[in-house]
Amino acid sequence: MKNVIGNNLTLTLFGESHGKAIGGVLDGFPAGVRIDEELIEDMMSKRRAAGTISTGRQEADIPEFLSGIKNGVSEGTPIAFVIANKSQHSGDYNALAGIARPGHADYTGHVHYLGFEDARGGGHFSGRLTAVMVAAGALCMCMLKERGIAIGTHIASLHGICDRKWNEADLDQEIALLNSRRFAVLDETKEEVMVQEIEKARMDLDSVGGILETAVVHLPSGLGDPEFDSLESMIAHAMFSIPAVKGIQFGKGFDFAEMRGSEANDPFEMKDGKVTTVTNNNGGINGGITNGMPVLFSTVIKPTPSIARKQKTVSFTEGKNVEVEIHGRHDPAIIHRARVVQDAMSALVIADALVTRFGQIDWRKGQ
Repeated sequence: MKNVIGNNLTLTLFGESHGKAIGGVLDGFPAGVRIDEELIEDMMSKRRAAGTISTGRQEADIPEFLSGIKNGVSEGTPIAFVIANKSQHSGDYNALAGIARPGHADYTGHVHYLGFEDARGGGHFSGRLTAVMVAAGALCMCMLKERGIAIGTHIASLHGICDRKWNEADLDQEIALLNSRRFAVLDETKEEVMVQEIEKARMDLDSVGGILETAVVHLPSGLGDPEFDSLESMIAHAMFSIPAVKGIQFGKGFDFAEMRGSEANDPFEMKDGKVTTVTNNNGGINGGITNGMPVLFSTVIKPTPSIARKQKTVSFTEGKNVEVEIHGRHDPAIIHRARVVQDAMSALVIADALVTRFGQIDWRKGQ
């Protein structure tokens, strides 16, 4: 059983969807980082449910910091925080006891925890726990901000509806644009079309997914290690902690299968006294280590598994086939809320990589 991620900067998660609270402990966070409360609130707000394209469960999601921060500055000791659960409707799950909801972890969780798990709302497997990830990631974003590192994620596609591509010549502006928007698209005209598609799925008692693309800029070269702690490995580890993520690729990813080496390679050149590459097909990482170019990756977000349509399943406690219709408050799509979770977990990985490479003291200036 492991609820800890990170090497020298770690996050420990705890709590269940319908328990009293969820929370985390961020250990190894450097001393002297100014905590930007507005940045934290902005990131938490982007994860909150809003309107009919999200769940009806409304939570304030205000982290209460118990330790590690004094007078708005990190102390260097573990930062512990809790986020209260106030809007549980546990009765919605009474009829689902012992039933494996398709696409959920009800059965696997029951086996893993020997039947002692809290199954209400998915318990510890719930997307509710991503609020903790966002709070921790927001703290790490405060840290990265001091070093000039920026992260942004957009909805590259939603059920076949595509946003425009990154303008890789001006990723700073692209990231600033995305971080100013609640619905993360680069082409603002795509928002209405995507929202309509989510609404259509909701009316059909169904759900939709899509692809998120993330860019991380102004990273120093040298972050990560070869083999098991490559930066790709660490990012992938973090992304798969987000419940809806089912795939990831870096740079051109699976498009490499259609390319030759002469097309796939990124030629190096000196520019303004620095080593850079002419293209960035490999997404800013060579041999598991950052090369100073923007880190680019994308993930696949599956459709929300909780749908109101009748589905075939089993009662694993009674050992029989049954049908299930899932009622209650659920998202017809979670991709627009998952975007900030992806930002947050990216920030956690990069912050950990900085501390690992340069140490608790020199992470701001190391190269």
